[in-house]
Amino acid sequence: MGEFNFPAAGAAGGPKQDRSRATRLRLLETTIRCLATHGWEVSTVGFIAAEAGISRGAVQHHYRTREDLILGALEHMFASRVAVLDALPEPPGSGPARVHAVVADLVEAVGGELFRAALQVWTVAAADPELRDAVVPLEKHFAREVHRRAVRLLRADDGDPETRGLIQATLDLARGLALADVLTDDSRRRARVVRAWSAQLATALA
Repeated sequence: MGEFNFPAAGAAGGPKQDRSRATRLRLLETTIRCLATHGWEVSTVGFIAAEAGISRGAVQHHYRTREDLILGALEHMFASRVAVLDALPEPPGSGPARVHAVVADLVEAVGGELFRAALQVWTVAAADPELRDAVVPLEKHFAREVHRRAVRLLRADDGDPETRGLIQATLDLARGLALADVLTDDSRRRARVVRAWSAQLATALA
């Protein structure tokens, strides 16, 4: 997944509301990048503000506490992950080649910087009931959205329990491969696994 393109902080011109919106977007995307790159402990309000080129006071104008900022970044993160899925191309053709293209695209879309940032929050949420209560509904919503898009791209019958289970297994596989890629470059093994699973999935869906 590519790097975020941030608007320049304090850009001149345009209505004040537009500048405020741009500052908020810059702050949220910087928070996601800091979580993915530096982790939860390092990503304090002061650190994020410095990385975004925004004063700490300006950050607190938009988000009063670190928790507010993280939750705002979470909502933006899940919306961004859904947007990545929406941008997946409709593969041409049919049969195993199409299934492989869909599975490969899903694996790439589920992983990347947004996944690494989410992973940092999930780890903390596992021991923080308040944060977990905020994260779980977002994650459930994302899971429904990615499942719905997978069904559409695979042209599958989601009413069939076996087919639904296969799609869920595909998405679980995508998350597992994204996790394996966090510490080391797992791209070569990931490609082999995707090809092997795609062949099995194509046979089952046929």
